[in-house]
Amino acid sequence: MQEYFFTERQIYYRKNEFSSDKQTLVFIHGVSGSSAAWLPYEKKFENEYNILSLDLRGHGKSAKPLEYESYKIELFAEDIYELMQYLHVQKCILISHSFGSFIALAFLDKYQEMVSKVVLISPQYSVNNMPQAKIAKPFIYGLVSILPALKSTKVGGHIDYLKYKNSGDWNIPRMYADITNTDLRVYLYCSKQTYMFDGQEILKKIQVPTLIIHGENDSIFPVKYAKEMNTKIKNSKIEIIKNSNHILVLNNFNEVSNFIEKFVTSGTDTYQ
Repeated sequence: MQEYFFTERQIYYRKNEFSSDKQTLVFIHGVSGSSAAWLPYEKKFENEYNILSLDLRGHGKSAKPLEYESYKIELFAEDIYELMQYLHVQKCILISHSFGSFIALAFLDKYQEMVSKVVLISPQYSVNNMPQAKIAKPFIYGLVSILPALKSTKVGGHIDYLKYKNSGDWNIPRMYADITNTDLRVYLYCSKQTYMFDGQEILKKIQVPTLIIHGENDSIFPVKYAKEMNTKIKNSKIEIIKNSNHILVLNNFNEVSNFIEKFVTSGTDTYQ
């Protein structure tokens, strides 16, 4: 895997040497994280697949735009589209986690013809249907209103997520490391933008095979919403990992990577 910087969109990414006879896996991380979360997956899959991992705008080693409007979910999806165009990737398998699932849905809404399959890990399609999100909303909006004073555009780095393996949903050291690396402004801008996004209608339009992987004890995006997504996406399958939380990518590498491998190698076009 080699590191690159897509100057046109100010996006950091990693890729192996692409081969035309291999499928391409595109990994999308969650809010305040970075592509570093996918390093074990890259190692597992890089010999058999083309691998593309990127730091979302405002995250990791990518640039941090100042404006709140720059963090619309649709713009994250456009970054991925433009990067794929730049790399001449015509078709991919999208693999997303948490906040990344909103981006995957936005990508499917606009560029579904470029996706052969999609994996949604710990996903949600609209935070507006969550009671806890409604409670948090005025606090997030209030904090965002005072953020013009925070003008930092300092680029972050990559956290060693091996230090936070087996951590809980609300693990303070991991969250602090993430947010300080990304920065509070970007974290809150992204959080507020999730209230502006509703993927409910997109779910009905998804035609590609879809795998949903969710933790039984997820307290951030409870499993009932993943089950709703499984019902609404016609061509989908759900795998629920028992005794697990929201941080599946870090905590449950073996189960998650095995589910991905089985799904990607399956020739099945439909689950119905």
